[in-house]
Amino acid sequence: MSGEVVIAARVYRGLLKAVLKHVGKEDYKSHFIDFVKQEFRKNANSENINLARNYTYLLNSIHSHKDLLFSYNIAVDRTEEMKRVLNKSAASVGLRLPEVYET
Repeated sequence: MSGEVVIAARVYRGLLKAVLKHVGKEDYKSHFIDFVKQEFRKNANSENINLARNYTYLLNSIHSHKDLLFSYNIAVDRTEEMKRVLNKSAASVGLRLPEVYET
């Protein structure tokens, strides 16, 4: 096997793994995998291999970015957490914040 075939196989395998992991394996999503298989077999030149590598990188990066945002709880109201942090900071220097009542 030549070096280009090994590289193409590695990129193809990586692309299929990324699509299966991030798009899904369900039956109603199988057209994504079928499209990747058809296009890769039909046009496996160096330009399309590079595009497939970039698309794999994009899929993995988008989903790792989404996971990172969820780990930081970006979509969650953070007022309670901020109150807790402020109370803890005030307590570390011997102070207590006053209770705030909402009416």
